[in-house]
Amino acid sequence: MTIDVDLISRMQFAFTMSSHILFPSFSIGLSLFLLIMESLYLKTKNPQYLTICKFWTKIFALTFGMGIVSGIVMEFQLGTNWNNFTYAVGGVLGPLFTYEVLTAFFIEAGFLGVMLFGWNRVGPKLHYFATLLVLIGVTLSAFWIMSANSWMQTPDGAVLKNGQFVVTSWKDVILNRSVIPRYIHMLFAAWVTTGFVILGTSAYYLLKKKHLELSRKCFAFSLAALFFLVPAQVIVGDTVGVEIHHDQPIKTAAIEGLWHTESGAPLLLFAIPDQESETNHWSIPIPHLAALINTHEWNGTLAGLKTVSKADRPFVALPFFSFRIMVGLAGIMLAITLWGGYLFLRKHLYQNKWYLRACLACSPIGFIALWFGWITAETGRQPWVVYNALKTEDAVSKVDLNHVLLSFALIIIVYGIIFGYFYFKFLFKIIKQGPETNHIDDSQPFGYMNN
Repeated sequence: MTIDVDLISRMQFAFTMSSHILFPSFSIGLSLFLLIMESLYLKTKNPQYLTICKFWTKIFALTFGMGIVSGIVMEFQLGTNWNNFTYAVGGVLGPLFTYEVLTAFFIEAGFLGVMLFGWNRVGPKLHYFATLLVLIGVTLSAFWIMSANSWMQTPDGAVLKNGQFVVTSWKDVILNRSVIPRYIHMLFAAWVTTGFVILGTSAYYLLKKKHLELSRKCFAFSLAALFFLVPAQVIVGDTVGVEIHHDQPIKTAAIEGLWHTESGAPLLLFAIPDQESETNHWSIPIPHLAALINTHEWNGTLAGLKTVSKADRPFVALPFFSFRIMVGLAGIMLAITLWGGYLFLRKHLYQNKWYLRACLACSPIGFIALWFGWITAETGRQPWVVYNALKTEDAVSKVDLNHVLLSFALIIIVYGIIFGYFYFKFLFKIIKQGPETNHIDDSQPFGYMNN
């Protein structure tokens, strides 16, 4: 593999994107959780729900702030490393990012302060309204970002003229063919990811025999939510897979390790794709299953990688293995939720230490699955940055390789310090300190905690 500007720029963007995506995903899930907990507090007046809100709001604030900082770098590198890309797609993606700022980020920024610091300063209805608008803001923000990325997967509503995409229909750009299933898939991924963090954190307290009542409430809620969310995510993922087969058949071929067009193609549980010889080694196939999953037909036809030239194929090993890791992790998440359901029926949910340890170990599982899902989506699209319209090699900036290597090295160092060390340092500090349960003043309106 040749080390060039194209490769290093792609690696740099992949690194910054994979570091950034964790924070907004967690923020999306936490904002919904906080709204539900605040709703329960307003309905029941149980101060324990308020304590849960104030504890997880600290983690939300830390995560939200890190998401803003980590996202800035991506904008700068679009101008430095991908100026040919911004020149070509600026007329399409520029307005989408502007809509994201105007309709989403301003809502988040405007009401975030009320949500974080307004407990003792505003009434319950206004604070609840602020929490609701923060949730709407982060959810809208996710839509605009997914709309932009999905347009790159299925570039509807625009035509390429003189090296630039010109919009012919904004409706088709924003609501392109793949955006709705992929957006729902992303939301469910964020909710599932957050659910496992809450489940694991609650399991930690239960194992330490701390904050037992609060932990049981969070543990039971997250497990009940995951009991619905994980199977629903599998169903939504199936919808996304069918869409990919229809609109990006070569990505499907790479995911399935399929070199020849075939009816009733088998699912390969394991194989080692060989890009050079255009074959697979050590294959473990299940007949017809790939066809059934991707087309919902027993003898459905899947296009093979050989239907396009070698230059137009992705590096098969990346989407092939990342997809299987993602699905395997989904299987573990489903097993954890079913195990929890069984223990709940047996009334041993909070007493089984092996299960609590498993939940604690699985705290980051959603983030890892999210990573590999994005690896599948983005590497399977290659060599196209805008599918079947603009190649990645034509989108990269013509800059000196040493400059890109230097910036990449600096980003790794800075990200490692800020996000790899300080974020987790403060996150673990908040978790170690735990909820503040001894300062609740029920005489205050809204059950505020005294300063």
